[in-house]
Amino acid sequence: MTHSAPENLLADTGVSATDEAGGCSDGQCSCGANNADAPELDVKSIPGPVRHTAIFGALESIAPGASLILIAPHEPVPLLEQLAAAQPGVWTSTIDQAGPEVWRVRLTRAS
Repeated sequence: MTHSAPENLLADTGVSATDEAGGCSDGQCSCGANNADAPELDVKSIPGPVRHTAIFGALESIAPGASLILIAPHEPVPLLEQLAAAQPGVWTSTIDQAGPEVWRVRLTRAS
């Protein structure tokens, strides 16, 4: 994985994730890309009606500047929209793997 500024899929403005989260400069990384030990949450086996609730519960445990890797059976656009509406400016997201059967999305809490 190349260490570069992630595209913020949760942004509702033209501001890049680097600008929002501080990016990777001066030896300080706040974009989450170096967060190699981020926990993974595989939601493929969680029933749809409770899936978003389970994800929101897991995200509560993520410390500022840390990430969670979400493993989903589809592109999680509805979840990302719900997350942006419920917690504006708190999360950035980066797609680490884009389908077609498995999506891996890194969700990073703002520092």
